[in-house]
Amino acid sequence: MSEPAPEKLEKLRQALEAYESGAAGGGLFDVQEEEAKAKVRSRALLLLDQRARSRSELHDRLVRAEFDPEVIESVLDDLANVGLLDDAAFAREWVRQRHARRGKSAWVLDRELQRKGVVQVDRAEALEQVTQESEQSIMEDLAAKKARSVKTIPEDRAERDKVLRRIVGVLARRGFNEGASLRVAKAALEARCAELENE
Repeated sequence: MSEPAPEKLEKLRQALEAYESGAAGGGLFDVQEEEAKAKVRSRALLLLDQRARSRSELHDRLVRAEFDPEVIESVLDDLANVGLLDDAAFAREWVRQRHARRGKSAWVLDRELQRKGVVQVDRAEALEQVTQESEQSIMEDLAAKKARSVKTIPEDRAERDKVLRRIVGVLARRGFNEGASLRVAKAALEARCAELENE
């Protein structure tokens, strides 16, 4: 697990200070309500410290932990107000990391964010980071990497098609368009065969 960012730690510290100063105020709030919120808040902060989460994802985890739904909503609102829960920022970071590092297509990323309960407007904004050029580049890199596993030039059409299906499969699993995947796979296989001929 990566070290929490200094800004995140500062926000957590401020949230804790705000809670403690409120607790010291005496009579300014409902003690039972604050105690209930403190338990939910503590669990929510632990979950957020593990990794960023969408509001819906955090809500579902807290419901599964059998906390009161009204208290959960109140705590989630508090966390959103201090900037610890932000679906738009979560979606942007999700797309940035998983597109570049894991080679996932915009289509797959949109589906992942949808499953995490991120609304369409936040998903669309986050997916603006993905360009046709970046998708093309990732497809080419993935196809070339898979093509490098080919050690001998395919002997016939059947063998060539088998190898081609494997390369296309790598791209398909990341959600890339079938037609574009086939074109890129063919180019990668041709380039690999040319390399093997020159060895």
